[in-house]
Amino acid sequence: MGFSMDVGVPVVTVFLQGLLSFFSPCVLPLVPLYLGYLSGGAGQGELYGKRGRLFVNTICFVIGISSAFFMMGLGVSAAGSFLNKNQAMVSRIGGILVILFGLYQLGIFGKSKLLGTEHRFWLKLDKLKMSPVVALVFGFTFSFAWTPCVGPALASVLLMAGSAGTKLTGFLLIGVYTLGFILPFLAVGLFTAKVLGFFKKYNHVVKYTVKIGGILMIFMGLLMFTGKMNAITGYLSGTAGTQTSSKETTKTEIKEEKQDTYPATDFVLQDQYGKEHSLADYKGKTIFLNFWATWCGPCRNEMPEIQKIYEETQQEEDSDLVILGIAAPGFGQEGSQEEIEAFLEENGYTYPVLMDTTGEVFMEYGISAYPTTFMVDKDGNLFGYVQGQLNEDMMRSIIRQTMEGKRE
Repeated sequence: MGFSMDVGVPVVTVFLQGLLSFFSPCVLPLVPLYLGYLSGGAGQGELYGKRGRLFVNTICFVIGISSAFFMMGLGVSAAGSFLNKNQAMVSRIGGILVILFGLYQLGIFGKSKLLGTEHRFWLKLDKLKMSPVVALVFGFTFSFAWTPCVGPALASVLLMAGSAGTKLTGFLLIGVYTLGFILPFLAVGLFTAKVLGFFKKYNHVVKYTVKIGGILMIFMGLLMFTGKMNAITGYLSGTAGTQTSSKETTKTEIKEEKQDTYPATDFVLQDQYGKEHSLADYKGKTIFLNFWATWCGPCRNEMPEIQKIYEETQQEEDSDLVILGIAAPGFGQEGSQEEIEAFLEENGYTYPVLMDTTGEVFMEYGISAYPTTFMVDKDGNLFGYVQGQLNEDMMRSIIRQTMEGKRE
């Protein structure tokens, strides 16, 4: 009945991935915001003095985070599919909720020294006062702002769980990862209870922290609503799940594999049309090599831009650019080759997608996050790679840098 350690990665490593995700530059800066709201109480600076009540709110908060990770990460249920496809919409709705929380904490609704009089609003915003239910919604909402950072680590756990061949193992690994991520939050909840003892003695301090927390919430809500949160955290999370670091960073975060040239590992794979491809066939050309999965929301979001660039290359008589996608049928959450081909046809994607039916190419390139794009120069050397979703401008930038042989 023991939990198998032989699943492609030690359980302790998965746990550490979750733990390190908490300390990522996308999550850690938001902890004061989380701390301020759970400890701030109502807009007047009320204090939750009971440790038990505060800890219950903290538990509900982390349950909200965990449920979102499971739903988005697994992507096997209708709810998971909906969240992956509509992440932008959910993020905007979440942004509105966070802004409302911030406005309420500032005292805009109800009694407020800022306005001087009491105003009645048709929404019963007194319900926004911290409670287990609000904490649950709060955790679920903010998890969408953190997914660009924790998504790569979670995706790597899913990929490794897929190699074990059982869904139960996948659930257990996600559970271990989630445990590593939420334990620091629980620790913060316990620490907060001690801090509140100090604030009881200096109650006027809490009034200011509540207002500051409200301002931060409005700011973060605006970032979530406008999509700037994903843009910011997407850049910050570029090194998640990798051991490679680069001293040179660019706007598109293209990273060097090494300071010296590093030949791209060659392979021979068939695309959705049955045509064989190998990197050696394209010596003298620049190769845009995109690893993706059908269940990956960011992958699907960038595919129209990839298709657009591919169509441009087809209009040229002898283009110097080669566009290749790679999928791994039957691995992890991925469907069969027939399902991948049906997905491509249904969405009108005609650029070559190579089928890595053994998963060997994914392993050779160390894919730990989706999508991951490698750039191969005309000499067959790896020029760099990018983890995470790219927009059209980013794609054109890394293509140009590879062709010119100059990193910006």
